[in-house]
Amino acid sequence: MSELSANLSSIQKRIATAAGRAGRKAEDVTLVAVSKTHPLEVIIEAYQAGLRHFGENRSEELAHKQTSFAEWQSSQDVADPVLWHFIGHIQSRQAGSILESQPALLHSVDSIKLAERLDRLARRENLPRVDVLLQCNISGEERKSGYPLHEWNTNSQQLTDFLHTVQSMATLEKVNVVGLMTMAPYSDEAEASRPFFQSLAALNEHLKESIPQLAWRHLSMGMTNDFEVGIEEGATIVRVGRAIFGERHYI
Repeated sequence: MSELSANLSSIQKRIATAAGRAGRKAEDVTLVAVSKTHPLEVIIEAYQAGLRHFGENRSEELAHKQTSFAEWQSSQDVADPVLWHFIGHIQSRQAGSILESQPALLHSVDSIKLAERLDRLARRENLPRVDVLLQCNISGEERKSGYPLHEWNTNSQQLTDFLHTVQSMATLEKVNVVGLMTMAPYSDEAEASRPFFQSLAALNEHLKESIPQLAWRHLSMGMTNDFEVGIEEGATIVRVGRAIFGERHYI
């Protein structure tokens, strides 16, 4: 067994154990392998080990890997598809190229302006409707992107502003909001992430009641350092890179 396969087996066992502690099933959690900066041959190895969801954070790298992987699949007569997730900050100028890649999920929509641009470009180019997560800055860190929601349960204006934005987004033809995403402050202690994940899960429940016309089926929270805590608090998606692939490569 290769090191990558061994890493993946360990992660899958940890996911199952964390899900069990929360009375959930392992299959309720999607593992997105954060493949950004890793070369195609590593992604192929991960695919052969059973991974099907991959996360990229640069539009050019995503497009290149999609094309190269499709060429490899064709040469090997391998049909089982992969699902590409865009997990990075989305700059306005990137929106068109990201949409052309038709990712399975955009994890990081952080403004109504961006959502409206995605909608406008998708309609203009006759592209499929795109599923998105709303990035929430639950920690209040100034350098983090996302809707400022660190006081959403005590600051009525903060919550009202967010609800107004989401209600506007719900009217867009080509943008389909399916859940929330957050990143906890980095810590060597996984437990330090729990309050932030609990807050996001509670916000998601509030949104289910306030804006029921949207699905609210996904919570993307938890990475290499804290994905087990994320699962215990209701994550349906975890984003894991280093624990699968080791340290990053740079291309």
